[in-house]
Amino acid sequence: MTKPTIRKAVFPVAGLGTRFLPATKAMPKEMLTVVDRPVIQHVVDEARDAGIEHFIFVTGRNKGVIEDHFDSMYELEHTLEQRGKTTELSRLREDLPGAGQTSFTRQQAPLGLGHAVWCAREIVGNEPFALLLPDMLHFDKPPCLGEMIDAYNQSGGNHIAVAPVSEDQTHQYGIVGVEDASAKVSQIHAMVEKPAPGTAPSNLYITGRYILQPEIFDLLENQETGAGGEIQLTDAMIKLQSDLDQSFHAVRFDGQIYDCGSKVGFLTANIAYALAREDLADDVRAQIASLL
Repeated sequence: MTKPTIRKAVFPVAGLGTRFLPATKAMPKEMLTVVDRPVIQHVVDEARDAGIEHFIFVTGRNKGVIEDHFDSMYELEHTLEQRGKTTELSRLREDLPGAGQTSFTRQQAPLGLGHAVWCAREIVGNEPFALLLPDMLHFDKPPCLGEMIDAYNQSGGNHIAVAPVSEDQTHQYGIVGVEDASAKVSQIHAMVEKPAPGTAPSNLYITGRYILQPEIFDLLENQETGAGGEIQLTDAMIKLQSDLDQSFHAVRFDGQIYDCGSKVGFLTANIAYALAREDLADDVRAQIASLL
């Protein structure tokens, strides 16, 4: 049986970014730059490289600049063209999604990740979709979501990207238990949101990339609040697996993951992405050496 194509991706970008105040007082945290591209652009690049056709942003107050970023800006393009800056102009146009490929919807209150996903229900419709958390940059080729879509095309169902974390940190994350913790793709038999120390079913944490079936929306609509008084996506996924008997697979990501929701993760991402650039690597390496 042919599996429905993963065409749409949801990006929850309504968070306040309080850990980066005062920088995020007037600028969304998703627009902070890693080298010369906003964090959200890096994540959209990953989705586009994986074949996503429709980009759905769940926004909040003061996030209009994200919508502007993914729109054309005639005055800027005209100025670049007049000044002969063809390289910069081409780069802007290459990054621009096609007409009708972006949608924006509001999450009016900060009720959790599960609620943010539910806010996209009418745009996603009755088809499986990808979910990418913009704070988490997955740095590798092929892109994380591309590997997940390949795994989905093989088995269908729901897929979650995971990576190992030290045992003393499992209480900070959503953790999955799997049949084979060393396999690239493995069946999930347990999911726990921030388990108490010593109780985690494995050391594989959920890294912020998902492929989910549309039945998740019905569960989220009636979902009670969970950890932190928020509507937790993990709780709905557990019900999707247990109550509706849907399969979940963990896809192990072997590249580097940078949590740009933390200052250290954000700064490290800037260094790593700069060192991967031929036009920057030598100078950046020299500057780091001089500082050390």
